[in-house]
Amino acid sequence: MSNLPRRRLLFGGAALGAGALMTACTSNNTSDNTQVKNQDASAGANAAPGTKVVIGFSAPAADHGWVAAITNNAKAQAGAFSDVELRTVEAGVDAAAQRAAIATLIAQKPNVIVMLPYDGKELNAAGQEAMRAGIPVVNLDRAFPSANAYRLQIKGDNYGMGLAAGTYIGEQLKAKGVSNPIIGEIPGIDSLELTQERTLGFNTALAAYGFKVANRRPAEFTADSGQKAATDLLQALPKLDALWNHDDDQGIGVLAAINQANRKEFFMVGGAGSKTAIDAIAADSSVLKATVTYSPSMASSAISLARLIGQGKGMSDLVELQVPKEITLASETITKENAAKYGKLGF
Repeated sequence: MSNLPRRRLLFGGAALGAGALMTACTSNNTSDNTQVKNQDASAGANAAPGTKVVIGFSAPAADHGWVAAITNNAKAQAGAFSDVELRTVEAGVDAAAQRAAIATLIAQKPNVIVMLPYDGKELNAAGQEAMRAGIPVVNLDRAFPSANAYRLQIKGDNYGMGLAAGTYIGEQLKAKGVSNPIIGEIPGIDSLELTQERTLGFNTALAAYGFKVANRRPAEFTADSGQKAATDLLQALPKLDALWNHDDDQGIGVLAAINQANRKEFFMVGGAGSKTAIDAIAADSSVLKATVTYSPSMASSAISLARLIGQGKGMSDLVELQVPKEITLASETITKENAAKYGKLGF
C-alpha cells in the first residue's frame, strides 16, 4: 500500500486539553505509560457507574509510538469504567479496509463509535453512515470535513505547535541577544496539511521577532528519515543557532545526526512530547532543550467523553447539558523546569 494514508497519522504531540475540562484526576500506568483519568467523588454524578455504554473503537495498526499510544490509552481508559465495554475492530492496511471494518462495527450497533481514521477525508462517508444509523461518532485527531459525520471531534493544534515552538525559540534567542539568528526546521511529510499548519504557525511566531527559517529539510516522521534530513541540513548550515524538529520519534534520528556531526553550538526544540524526549530535556544532556506537546492522551479523553455521550450526560464543569461539538487540545511547551510535571503524559 501507499505510505501516505498510514503516515497521515504520524504526528507528534499535544496536551490533554479535554481532560482539563473534567473533574477527575490524571494518573499514569508506568508499565505502558498510558494516561487514564480515574474517577473520584468530586466528579459528582458523572463518576458513578451508570447505563452501560458499548463503545466501538477503530485506529490504524501502530507503526509509530504516537499511534500505538492512542490505542493503548483508549483501552486503558475504557478499563477504568465499570459501565463501559470497548469493542475494537482491526482497521486493516488502508482507508478502504478501515471503511469495511467500520461497516462491520455499525452492524453491531454500539452506542458510540470512537474512530482515528487513516484519512479524515476518505473516512468521512463512514462517519456519516454511522451517524445516520443513530450511532454518535467521536472523530479522533484526523478531522472529518463534514460536520454531520461526527458528534464530537477531538484534535490537536498543529498551528499551535508551530506557534509554541517559534515563540520559545524567539524568546531564547532574544534573551541571548542574537539579532540575526540562523534557524533550521525539520518538518515531517511536507505534503500533509498538518505539516503545513505547523510550519505556518512556526513562521508566524518567528516573524514577530523579526526572524525567519534559513534552511528547511522535510523528513517522514521516522528516525531514519530524520537522521538523513538533519545530516543534509547540518551540512548546508555550518553554523546554526536554533532548530525545530516537528516530531520526537523522528527526532531520535535527528539527534543521532547531530551527535555524529559533533555539533553543539545551537539548541533544539522537538514536537510531540515523547517520554524519551522529556527525559532528555529533564537531564539537560543534549542540544534538545524543549518540546511542544501533541499528546496521545487525547484518546483517553475521547473514551471518557464517548461514555458521557452514550449516557446522555454533559461535562460536569460546564453549564451546558451536552458534551461540546469540537475540542482542540492546547499545545504546551515542555522545558527542564516543568519536565517532571509533564513526564506522566509522555508516550
